[in-house]
Amino acid sequence: MFAWMPVLALLASTPEDIEASVKRFIEIFALVEDHAADPVSAERAFYEGAIPGMMKRLDPHSAFFDPGQFDQLKELENSIRKGFGSVVSVLPGRVVVLQTLAGAPSARAGIAPGDEILAINNIALNRLEPEQLIAVLSQARQKPAHLVVRRYGNARLLEFTLIPEDMQAPTVERVFTLTPGVGYVRVTSFDVHTGKEIRSAIERLGGAKLKALVLDLRNNTGGVMGAALEAASLFLEPGRKLVSVKGRAASVAKDIEVPAGQVRYEFPVAVLINGKSASAAEIVTGALQDQKRAMVLGEVSFGKGLVQSVYPLSQNTGIALTTAFYYTPSGRSIQKPLPGSQLDAATKRETQGGIQPDLVVYPEANSRLGMVIEATGSFTSFATSYRDRVRTIPLAFEVTPAILDEFQAYLSERQIRPAVVEWSRDREWIRSRLKQEIFNQQFGVERGDEIELERDPVVLRAR
Repeated sequence: MFAWMPVLALLASTPEDIEASVKRFIEIFALVEDHAADPVSAERAFYEGAIPGMMKRLDPHSAFFDPGQFDQLKELENSIRKGFGSVVSVLPGRVVVLQTLAGAPSARAGIAPGDEILAINNIALNRLEPEQLIAVLSQARQKPAHLVVRRYGNARLLEFTLIPEDMQAPTVERVFTLTPGVGYVRVTSFDVHTGKEIRSAIERLGGAKLKALVLDLRNNTGGVMGAALEAASLFLEPGRKLVSVKGRAASVAKDIEVPAGQVRYEFPVAVLINGKSASAAEIVTGALQDQKRAMVLGEVSFGKGLVQSVYPLSQNTGIALTTAFYYTPSGRSIQKPLPGSQLDAATKRETQGGIQPDLVVYPEANSRLGMVIEATGSFTSFATSYRDRVRTIPLAFEVTPAILDEFQAYLSERQIRPAVVEWSRDREWIRSRLKQEIFNQQFGVERGDEIELERDPVVLRAR
């Protein structure tokens, strides 16, 4: 019944205090049980009241899981994501395929970039909002799905039945050569394979012969800490400190260093971060920055540097408890201040949390015209019709003034008529976005991303 009692040691100083607090709680609950106007069950009092209330006093990330929630947590931890292996653009009432992964169900079935999905399991998509479309797509990935597809140039609609498979999406999503000798690697998260994926990507780009590397950790919300340590070790000599762990209990304190025998790369590194870079991504960035091994560009990172431990308890319940915090090699706390945290202040240095970039660079900001064009899906729609009409698009393709004029007329038909000054100001950005969208559909999202990087101010400063 009192599986939660050991946690009280975090808040009480002596066994006598714990015993007195528990006795007082039992007395109060007995009065409530006997005299409250509405009956109150012990399960509700503990699972919905006392225990969650206690956990909220610690910090926002510590939590109690009742039997149902704990079962869901275990299912989430053990689940394998299923899918069809395709990247799509979701617009109001439209789902357009941008890329299919080689060997995945969608590619084997014959679905191609530029295909528009009109219906899934007899659900027409043309009247659904983006949120509804995402829900339908998510549900479809759980079981065999019947798709009706329009392929421009085909007079008849195509039909496919896809069976979802376990998908192991790579965490290293993009690998490019920005300029001769300068590589670019984008890491979207960290799992047990990430260290090997990064090394493999670097070797594809030229390995130790590279002049420099841009490591893009923007929007990387973290993952497995061991993978972060393995990734940082690729660029640091053995024995260098990677991260420190400190908590209220002395037993959790430790310094983690680059292991002996690690083969490292010595070329210069630039790390890109933003406000969504968190956890494992911040551990990598902080280690390379503090060891003077990388220049960090972008925006201040999220500031999530806490150690969460999950403890199973009796009656199929459990708690997730913040037991320690991560610190960079120089002693900076990665974790931003937590409201309500009861951690001994002596364990934390003065910090605002997160990783401060060496050079603050903001991403490109959309103009009013740009936001209107994006919101209406005009780039995707025009690219689809243009690709269907032209059929053959070479890698050397460029958006000509004639194509820009055609796009402007297309916008006018959709009641989007920018002023001359707006069009003139955004002309080069529109040219780049059109090329990106056409490349997305003709050659796949990876090629389109290369075009996007050509105008990315953070990448331009880094390379």
